[in-house]
Amino acid sequence: MQTKNAPQTPPPHPREVETWLFDLDNTLYPASCRLFDQIDRRMGLFIEQRFGLSAEEARRMQKSFFHSHGTTLRGLMTEHAIEPGDYLDFVHDIDLSGLEANPRLDAALTALPGRKVIFTNADTAHAERVLERLALTRHFQAIFDIRAAAFVPKPDEGPYDQILENHGLAAERTVFFEDSARNLKPAHARGMTTVWVRHEANWSAPPDEGDYIHHHTEDLASWLEDLQDRRG
Repeated sequence: MQTKNAPQTPPPHPREVETWLFDLDNTLYPASCRLFDQIDRRMGLFIEQRFGLSAEEARRMQKSFFHSHGTTLRGLMTEHAIEPGDYLDFVHDIDLSGLEANPRLDAALTALPGRKVIFTNADTAHAERVLERLALTRHFQAIFDIRAAAFVPKPDEGPYDQILENHGLAAERTVFFEDSARNLKPAHARGMTTVWVRHEANWSAPPDEGDYIHHHTEDLASWLEDLQDRRG
């Protein structure tokens, strides 16, 4: 896919970047691991059990919440006053054995100057488990999770302002990597450089022209390696 802005936007010089901001799931590991499939099934099962619905009915409710509220959790909280802790513990109770350490990504992150921060719609406990499995924990100075965002998910505007303020980020010196293209739009509006880590899921693609996407890649490690090679 070619986005409107990508050909005109030069890659950032690593030494000009203060903060490298990363989404977690399907960004720091490939979507082909199918980890999010497990989470998706657990979301549906939570709704099935909580409301006594069939699997088909639960899936319709789940997708309705996602499209109208940004996340299934936000829909459950808004419309049914669900306790978020119960939900997060349930949906993240998954098998991480499919995740493996990525030496190339580890080396690419090591080479990046500046700080690295996680910005995720999941919670910190899940993020820490994933980072440990990927052997990437040491790279990240902070995790800004759904709890820190008061359970308001990306792409709502609020969490972007919060993370900038809470962690003292200069938007114009921040690069944000994200697999869901729509979550890049508020980052671009605040002056961040945006990188879409694309994959085959329909919801990964931008719902519009995507002119808020500066760069895109299917392989995060390769993009970071190329950045170092280009800039020396």
